[in-house]
Amino acid sequence: MVRNRQEFFKSCRRLGHKGFGAAAAVEEAPAKSCRQNRKGRDSMSKIEKYQGIIPAFYACYDEEGRTSVKRSKELTRHMVKKGVRGLYVCGSSGECIYLSKEERKQTLEAVMEEAAGKVTVIAHVACNNTEDSRELAAHAQSLGVDAIAAIPPIYFHLPEHAIAEYWNDISAAAPDTDFIIYNIPQLAGIRLTLPLYKKMLENPRVIGVKNSSEATQDIQMFKDAGGEDHIVLNGPDEQLVSGLAIGADGGIGGTYGVMPEIYMEIFRAFREGDVARAQAIQNEACRIIYALCGCHGNMYAVIKEVMEQREGIKLGSVRKPLAALVQEDMPKIREIVRMVDETVGRYCN
Repeated sequence: MVRNRQEFFKSCRRLGHKGFGAAAAVEEAPAKSCRQNRKGRDSMSKIEKYQGIIPAFYACYDEEGRTSVKRSKELTRHMVKKGVRGLYVCGSSGECIYLSKEERKQTLEAVMEEAAGKVTVIAHVACNNTEDSRELAAHAQSLGVDAIAAIPPIYFHLPEHAIAEYWNDISAAAPDTDFIIYNIPQLAGIRLTLPLYKKMLENPRVIGVKNSSEATQDIQMFKDAGGEDHIVLNGPDEQLVSGLAIGADGGIGGTYGVMPEIYMEIFRAFREGDVARAQAIQNEACRIIYALCGCHGNMYAVIKEVMEQREGIKLGSVRKPLAALVQEDMPKIREIVRMVDETVGRYCN
């Protein structure tokens, strides 16, 4: 396995890999002044800054449905105050496949300006083509994010060598930034296999996996393959305890943002050896998740309304074709607010 960065680049040039050596101009994008945001985290170990609860950042819209810098900054400020480890920006919960490149850049810029080195920031940069993904990767590095992440190419079922080339091309556009593979086969239609992961580990920037597959065994498999200096982050919110038990370093979750205290308490209890408490809180979190998914409106529309009612934060609705709320959802949402308040009051105060 190639571990030395220069050796890796040389080997790629020998193989004629277009993502390295004589790369496109986007690869050469220098880091800008926002890189200073990372200073407060540089003293952490290679993986410590990723260990913990990292909410997936929600897309923030104004009343006309345009991405809102103001609301993105307000949500960032709110999450920082909650004490989360980091933020995962422009992923599934950020409705990335429905945002333009410029909207994704605008959102990340707002987060980075407000986060100002206080939390770890992972930017999901994958698009439906390589060059757009590389452009977002270079932009993310210029802002000083801690890591970039990417799902595999979707729609066409590509061979593994083509998937590896896609990821390595993206990574090459951010040569000073950690790279996290996002494994979500139930939506992407492509599963990260062990041979593909071992191939990707030849890239010294690959630091781990955000694993959203439904089999917790995958966490163990990727953690074992990567070793102690690599991370695996649990994806399915309903099985955070299971993921931690089999070796996950923390979690990135779509429902973390609506109830971060609950997930932080699960993580704390598990790390302190109080597995029974962690399991009890996980059960409550799962019941809330089932309720979040039980409305006419899309889960993220429900989450945004719950946050407005509980926290006074306006994040807008969701972008079509995701379904907006209907009036019949409101009694269910009030019940969800009650459930979250009750669980927080019981376990987190």
